[in-house]
Amino acid sequence: MKPRVVVPLLLVPLVVTACGADPAATAGSVRDVARTSPVVMGYALEGSARPASITRDGDFLDTIGVDGVSLTARGGVTALSAQAAGLRRAANRAGRPPVLLFSNYNNRIGDFDEPRAHRMLVSPRKRAAVARALARRAAGFRGVQLDLESLRPRDARGLVAFTRAVRHALPKGRTVSMAFMASVNARGYAARGYRLTALARLLDVAVLMSYDQHGPWSGPGPIAAMPWVRSELRYFVSRVPRRKVDLGAAAYGYQWGGGASELTVPEARSLAGSRATWSSTFGEWHATLANDRRIWWDDARSVDVRRRLAVDQHLHGLAIWQIGSSGGLRP
Repeated sequence: MKPRVVVPLLLVPLVVTACGADPAATAGSVRDVARTSPVVMGYALEGSARPASITRDGDFLDTIGVDGVSLTARGGVTALSAQAAGLRRAANRAGRPPVLLFSNYNNRIGDFDEPRAHRMLVSPRKRAAVARALARRAAGFRGVQLDLESLRPRDARGLVAFTRAVRHALPKGRTVSMAFMASVNARGYAARGYRLTALARLLDVAVLMSYDQHGPWSGPGPIAAMPWVRSELRYFVSRVPRRKVDLGAAAYGYQWGGGASELTVPEARSLAGSRATWSSTFGEWHATLANDRRIWWDDARSVDVRRRLAVDQHLHGLAIWQIGSSGGLRP
């Protein structure tokens, strides 16, 4: 979904609208206003989410994406860790059926590994073997979500074939979904190795990762400004049926100009203090700190803005990266 930085997140709905107001003021949970909303998924990342966070912090969630398993250098699938298995059990006990994420993230390089994915995607034998392994790993999960990122045009044909293989390998009734790096046009998706129309036919859900517009790799700016989100979504739904689309929503922050680049919501609030400013245009918080440091962050108020967009656009749901162990989602 994004680089696997361990970030425990706290999501608390906010009602503050002016610079200098207390961004920790609350007015009920996201679930309070989401009774008629689409399906809401929260991603649980190993190392930052504990089983207790699913029941304690996940009141407004319908399903949990457990991150999960990954592609190995030899074209296999890593084993499900004890922690991921614990998250799966907690989600099932809480009545929030879990989905298993499968990615090409490589911890050694700290990024998504396109050459590793390519070796698997171009080989019918390896595609079939990985699909079978995923079906075994997915026992106890509602389905599998494919999160193969930073791909190239050379991967497009293999990605469609692999998605089909996973569909055939999973037992009947299990879901297949995919996370998509966002773009605004056909050229952008082709450059990322996606054949949207072909993939949409094979998928139950397509998650548009509409965040990380700005980050440590760029100058300061919104993580996912609402005008940008709408623009990304506009093209996506022209190729993927709305009933299959989950809109991605961020729940974290970034800092520019010194210190840790990625922030939890509580860290961002603490750093901002009275400088916290809500932008109704962007649907995010931001602040300028001492020494010209800049921070932007998305919290539960930001999430709710995007939830309302998903409702207005008649989408399948909302996908939030990520839930964590330091929050309190209850009113």
